Amino acid sequence: MDFPKPDQAIGFSSRQVTPSITDGATVPALIENAGHDTKRRYVEFFAASVRNKNTRRAYLRAIDRFCSWMEGRGLTRLADIEPTMIAFYVEEMQDGYSKASVKQNLAAIRMMFDYFVTGGLMRHNPSLSVKGPKLTVVKGTTPVLQPADARLLLDSINTDTVGGLRDKALISLMLFTFARIGAAVAMNVEDVYQNGRRYWVRLKEKGGRQHEMPLQHHAEEAVIAYLDGANLWGQNGTPLFRSLDRKRNLSENRMAAEYSRWMVKRRSRKAGLGDLFNNHTMRASGITAYMMAGGTLEKAQQMAAHASSKTTNLYNRSSDAVTLDEVERILI
Repeated sequence: MDFPKPDQAIGFSSRQVTPSITDGATVPALIENAGHDTKRRYVEFFAASVRNKNTRRAYLRAIDRFCSWMEGRGLTRLADIEPTMIAFYVEEMQDGYSKASVKQNLAAIRMMFDYFVTGGLMRHNPSLSVKGPKLTVVKGTTPVLQPADARLLLDSINTDTVGGLRDKALISLMLFTFARIGAAVAMNVEDVYQNGRRYWVRLKEKGGRQHEMPLQHHAEEAVIAYLDGANLWGQNGTPLFRSLDRKRNLSENRMAAEYSRWMVKRRSRKAGLGDLFNNHTMRASGITAYMMAGGTLEKAQQMAAHASSKTTNLYNRSSDAVTLDEVERILI
């Protein structure tokens, strides 16, 4: 779904803007054919109901895929969609997608139909009776760096350039505060502040939660070195982590989360660690290192700003080190 660009003319009232957003939005044909009220409710669902931009992006893909599948089988009206058709769609998805992806797609479909029902556009939700695949996750799939490899990665970064200072500061922040990449790149300069003799960081985590954490001394050194080297102190209201221009100097633009993923892969390859690792690796590696050093799950949950300790435990891969030690006992 694409939204039209807002009219920049002075005096353009909100009464005029509201219908133009709905009318100008590009939506699946199945939604378009259902009429203006359904289209408006559809746009409202994504614009107002789904607040997390990553979830919104994933749900948009899921709904677009679902509508295309239905249209390809001759369905042109939402009212004609029955639970059986949705069940066939879910069954077919399992041939090419993981169980987690299928469950997420079904969740998006259910939420959309629920929104139509509560808006008085449909009498019932045809997806409610459709069951998704069973999925029990007891261990996360994010690749994790062992503490020695994480230290190797940090030490391999050349800090003679502002880009190196930035990358080491960002990776250190994710490792030692368990911060999500979205929260890290959303930081402004003033989100690093002195509290007594130590520096703290202010992170905006999921669900609108503002999370504050003291910096571990290695992370503190890296972040302060970056602020000093980039001369960012006092530039409040501006991005902390910024992109580089063509001359490899810091620009005024905020660093994109997607770019940071490629940065982590590039730095990992250069350190001789391969390219399996990503931004989420740093969060999981930090939690794993903390748990291996005797940390508690309760404190790890608090530090990671997770709503549930079950989520935190998915990142805890300390048992992997035990497995590695045991396999080395196989002397052949």
